Amino acid sequence: MRIDPTDPAGHGPAPTVARPEGSPLPGGPQRTGPRPGGTGPDDAGSRPNGNDADDGRPGRSEGGTTVSEEAVAKIVGTAAREVPGVHDLGGGPGPEQGVQVEVGRRQAAADLDLVIEYGASVPELATAVRARVVSAVEDMTGLEVVEVNLRVTDVHLPQDDVPEGKGRRVL
Repeated sequence: MRIDPTDPAGHGPAPTVARPEGSPLPGGPQRTGPRPGGTGPDDAGSRPNGNDADDGRPGRSEGGTTVSEEAVAKIVGTAAREVPGVHDLGGGPGPEQGVQVEVGRRQAAADLDLVIEYGASVPELATAVRARVVSAVEDMTGLEVVEVNLRVTDVHLPQDDVPEGKGRRVL
C-alpha cells in the first residue's frame, strides 16, 4: 500500500507516507488541515478536506481536523461489508478487522482481506467493493483514496451455515 507523494492539487510535493509493509506510519494520525502558522504547501487559503472552518481572511483558520486510522478503517470495513457478495472480512468480528489503512494529510490507502460468497464474480465484486469504499471514505472524511487493495482469503459455502449434525451428511 502506498500513498502518492505528489499533491493532486498542484501545490508541489507532499510528504511521503509510503512505508514498508506491516510498519505503522510514524507519529500516528496525520493532520488533514493547514499547519499552524500559515506556512507550507497547503496553507494558501485552501481547505484540502473541506473540514476546516475559514472566515475568509488569508492565513486564518479555526484549526485542523484529524481523521484517525482507526476511524478510516471502520469506514472501509463497514462499506466493504455492505457490498452484496462479500460474506465477511478476514480477521475477526469488528468492523475494522481484516482492514489495514494508511492515512496521510490528504490521502488514504486501504488493504482488505475478503471472504466472498460462493458464486460471486471476483472481478465484479472487486470493482463494487473499491467503488463503495472510495465513495464512503471520500464522502465522510474528504480524504482522497489513492489505493484499495483486495485479497480474497476465503470463499463462504452455503453448507458452512448449517450447524454440525443438522442436515449435514457425515460419511
